[in-house]
Amino acid sequence: MESDVEESMRKRQRKNPFSGEYSRKQFEQYAERPYGAMGDVNFIQEDDNRLEITRAKFGSLLKRHGDLAERISRDSDKIAFERLQKEFEAARASQTEEIYLDGEQWNDGLLATIREQVHIETDRKAMSGDTDILTSPQEKITYKTGNKVICCLDGARIGIQYETSFAGESCEFYHCVLESKSFLEKMTVLEHTLPYFLPIHEIENDLLSSNAMKFIDHVGDLLQAYVDRREQVRLIKELYGNQIGELYHSLPHHMIEFVLEDFDCKVTVSLRYTDLISVLPTRVTVLAWPMLNKNSTTTLNRMEDGVSGNHPLPVRLSYAEDALRTMSLPEAYAEIVLNLPQALQQMYH
Repeated sequence: MESDVEESMRKRQRKNPFSGEYSRKQFEQYAERPYGAMGDVNFIQEDDNRLEITRAKFGSLLKRHGDLAERISRDSDKIAFERLQKEFEAARASQTEEIYLDGEQWNDGLLATIREQVHIETDRKAMSGDTDILTSPQEKITYKTGNKVICCLDGARIGIQYETSFAGESCEFYHCVLESKSFLEKMTVLEHTLPYFLPIHEIENDLLSSNAMKFIDHVGDLLQAYVDRREQVRLIKELYGNQIGELYHSLPHHMIEFVLEDFDCKVTVSLRYTDLISVLPTRVTVLAWPMLNKNSTTTLNRMEDGVSGNHPLPVRLSYAEDALRTMSLPEAYAEIVLNLPQALQQMYH
């Protein structure tokens, strides 16, 4: 009887390898592992390493996506741009007058006049084939307001050319061509050379049918803000690239993140822009992360959320966040670097 019980116990242990002596040994091994108040430091470091690997892979994926999207759109966009640029140049070359609009001179009434002109010109050309109808040459007027040039194009089309700039220097030209079948019908976007990731169709649906002038102005603001954000990022990479370990941004540059590693600690900067016409970020987070391999004077030993330990915790750099909210990115970066040693000295010593 006893032998039957022993045999049953041996079979049970074979089926369940985590029972008996094996289980006790495993438990003792885990029990002997040194755990601190915040958990096993080795586990934390392994998590950090895995996070860095994931971020590196994600950053590489974003770069490949951006390169692929650029290659896909480059050729077709270039052809459309060259064709429209030539058409705008021809329209301005044949103009009889260029009028500069200031302030309230650019209004809905003027836009209605421009629409009327393109339809009159289209009707005139349609009738010019009839020899019994005499037609007089039509005045060709081009309007310029702010960074926009507005031309009357053939085929009842209104063309808007946007000139962007940064720090007083001209950047790219962009085009948007509007069309309406008749003077009474609403206008639609026939074609454009705006970056594909800007929401031109959403703006068209929201504004063009109700307020064409507001649509034209909003597109100009959208393009200029995008170029401004993009050029700010380009400039800090050009000026401070040796201090920036990582830099990520969305295609419209309305989400930007970068890391400063050439200092006594790792500083992470995260910028978010409320909308695509903002040139200054509205959500800013700047964190200083003490290096794990530094001595104890550069690590924190404090209590937070009821848990204490000497694992380094990040600290927000409020002076840096204020600078990024009120200055352009290159100016704010210089301000952050200039005052960083003093800020770290006050926080960690």
